[in-house]
Amino acid sequence: MQDPVTLKLSADELIKMALKEDISTEDVSTNAVMKEYKKGAVQLICKQDGVICGLEVFARVFKILDENTQINFYVKDGDKVAKSQHIADLTGDIRILLQGERTALNFLQRMSGIATYTAEVAALLKDSGTKLLDTRKTTPNMRIFEKYAVRCGGGNNHRYNLSDGVMLKDNHIGAAGGIANAVKAAKEYSSFVRKIEVEVETLEQCKEAVEAGADIIMLDNMSVENMKKAVALIGGRALTECSGNVTRENIKNIISTGVDYVSSGALTHSAPILDLSLKNLRAL
Repeated sequence: MQDPVTLKLSADELIKMALKEDISTEDVSTNAVMKEYKKGAVQLICKQDGVICGLEVFARVFKILDENTQINFYVKDGDKVAKSQHIADLTGDIRILLQGERTALNFLQRMSGIATYTAEVAALLKDSGTKLLDTRKTTPNMRIFEKYAVRCGGGNNHRYNLSDGVMLKDNHIGAAGGIANAVKAAKEYSSFVRKIEVEVETLEQCKEAVEAGADIIMLDNMSVENMKKAVALIGGRALTECSGNVTRENIKNIISTGVDYVSSGALTHSAPILDLSLKNLRAL
């Protein structure tokens, strides 16, 4: 996961793309009822319990439209919020408050929804010794925001993108002609500082991966019983990761297997939004 400084450097371009998507030429509705500058204020209200995330991205939407917009937050990213809680005040040009509303809320609701869902799943792994990971199953052009939201919810990031680490999945293995060949080729090509992860679906493949010298072995779509056998077979010679249809509903069953990590695409692709709203707009 990129650090907060890199997040800020990357965010502007993506926020501007979202604003251009929503305002191709003008905001016809706002311009029709508000033909000139008028100072106003509006409140950010939480409409359900959850974990807030994306406040700086939310604020940046309005700052890009007008740097004079003032936003006062009463919470910070990662905080628990409750239904009906007043979490921010915005003051500025009413036209800007109206124009930026939907784009800002889209970012904040999406990121807060992921943080909320992640927090719920992470709580199920508490004190288990198994760490929760996300995946690359993210919304196009939203990965930097969504992976940040996972961390705010108490999860951990898997590799950020294809340049971030070696993961040999079934098709890589098929292309290389087997696990041993794939691992050998990866060791010859990649830097010695990179770990090599291998995806396996059977106990036989697991044995091959261990013998080939894989650093991490991903147990993909295995039964709980076979995962227990795989962890015992590996015997600490490699880190272990469980993957495949991991959700809030079935993750408790995985804890007993003793895997080091569990990765869940659902954290980013299936988390519902956290309902938030800008309310009580008034002229000053």
